[in-house]
Amino acid sequence: MAVYAQTVAQPTPDNPLGLPDEINIIGDDNPNVRTATAIVNGYVITGTDVDQRVALVTSASKADVSDEELQRLRVQVLRNLIDETLKIQAAEQLEIPVERGQVQQTYDQLAAQNFPDDPARMDEYLRSINSSPAALQRQIEGELAWDNLLRRNVNPFVSVAAEEVNEVLKRLEESRGTEEHRVGEIYLSATTENREAVLQNAQRIVEQLQAGGSFVAYARQFSEASTAAVGGDLGWLRLAQLPPALATAASNMQPGQLVGPIEIPGGFSILYLIDRRQVLTADPRDAVLSLKQISVAFAPGIEQAAAEAKIQEFDTYIKGLRGCADADGAQQAIGATVVSNDQIQARQLPEALQNLVVNLQIGQTTPAFGSIQEGVRVLMLCGRDDPKVANAPTFAVIERQIEEERINRRAQRYLRDLRNDAYIEYN
Repeated sequence: MAVYAQTVAQPTPDNPLGLPDEINIIGDDNPNVRTATAIVNGYVITGTDVDQRVALVTSASKADVSDEELQRLRVQVLRNLIDETLKIQAAEQLEIPVERGQVQQTYDQLAAQNFPDDPARMDEYLRSINSSPAALQRQIEGELAWDNLLRRNVNPFVSVAAEEVNEVLKRLEESRGTEEHRVGEIYLSATTENREAVLQNAQRIVEQLQAGGSFVAYARQFSEASTAAVGGDLGWLRLAQLPPALATAASNMQPGQLVGPIEIPGGFSILYLIDRRQVLTADPRDAVLSLKQISVAFAPGIEQAAAEAKIQEFDTYIKGLRGCADADGAQQAIGATVVSNDQIQARQLPEALQNLVVNLQIGQTTPAFGSIQEGVRVLMLCGRDDPKVANAPTFAVIERQIEEERINRRAQRYLRDLRNDAYIEYN
């Protein structure tokens, strides 16, 4: 049998591991296709654990999830469960474990938020999507354990000088009237070696989000930033506070828009613009409005000509109204329905109506909107309590924002150390 010498590549800046140019795979060429279980420092993560956690993600998706995407989700969820286990074990080793009562209290709060009329339905719902209360409680335990670890081993070593905070406050005042953005982020760390794999993973996440997946659910499961626990919400910030690549992307985004993956130092980010406003300026969408909704409905099967005639009658009547006092007569005059709401914020309205309503004067109406199937309606403005001029964030708020940014960077290094020290066996 012929024996061939193997040329060993030497490490270079472009090839730090000294990998050969041609890679010959021995055995299974897809290591991700495996039974999704692992043993982490003696703790067993079962296939059921993975399936139930995957169900928490897919239940929030509005679109069908392909078999290929399910497999990718299982691999990512397994990684998350491993990290979660490491966090819980580390907290226990430091004798700061999460109390069972804390987990139950947080679970009960989530149940009350999702099922305010009957929180007990939370258990039933989780089982109906092929998950379980235990799966969600385990995730809660991991998040609380991580909070305990950060408070013990990271937070005390992060400090912010008063000069830094005052400089931020000064820049805020100088930027009064400029825009700030409320941004959601999914952050995936990457190295030179795994860059392409992480990029492909990020691209698939974007595809799922564009197909109707829940940004909050995906952020909780996939993001490696500390904001994962709050669905990736970075809060209100100015673009200058973001890395340049993210700032450039966010500056061109509209609320509700998704962009990414965007490469930044250390990995990739997926951005979701939740909202935007002007710095230290009252947002007219925070005004509390008194509105009257005047609407007409159409009988099923109505002919087009008859419907158009009714719409014309409705339009003529609305144009003849002299103010809110006349609106209630619409029911008797043209058979319209009139509904009043005296405590609604402009931002609670659909985005297409917000700008229309905030520019109305008292007694004016929006243009008619709707369809024959849904009915045609207008909104009449009958009162407005304008918001107060926004004040600058306090010293404490700015200090906390800087602290959280630094804590997040240290937390990523801390988790990396836990992974490096762990004994993990895959089945």
